Amino acid sequence: MSDNFSQIHKPTELRLKREEKILEVDFDTGESFRLPAELLRVESPSAEVQGHGPGQKTIVAGRRYVGIMDVTPVGNYAVCIKFDDLHDTGIYTWDHLYEFGQRQDQMWQGYLDALARDGLSRDP
Repeated sequence: MSDNFSQIHKPTELRLKREEKILEVDFDTGESFRLPAELLRVESPSAEVQGHGPGQKTIVAGRRYVGIMDVTPVGNYAVCIKFDDLHDTGIYTWDHLYEFGQRQDQMWQGYLDALARDGLSRDP
């Protein structure tokens, strides 16, 4: 039986910087990432944002000022992030957070492009 919860990347420390609206994550590889709350929110792995299949992703606008209220462990493989817009259904695995860190610039640009394409704004 395979372990579906095994993760390639393991964090050594998570720090929530509420005032800065940043989640800092240090990994056992020595890499550290500063992940903005807005990016984590608009790219949430939840079905509400990602949909239930290919091509169903929702563009979440108006979240420029979103903050993180809480970060709760989910087993030993993930965290649930509660945002101040009350979104709290995404489960961010360690590998998700690592990917966010690695692809942050690309993900951010994709988000900005999607907003522009749909005539939406980051502002509430």
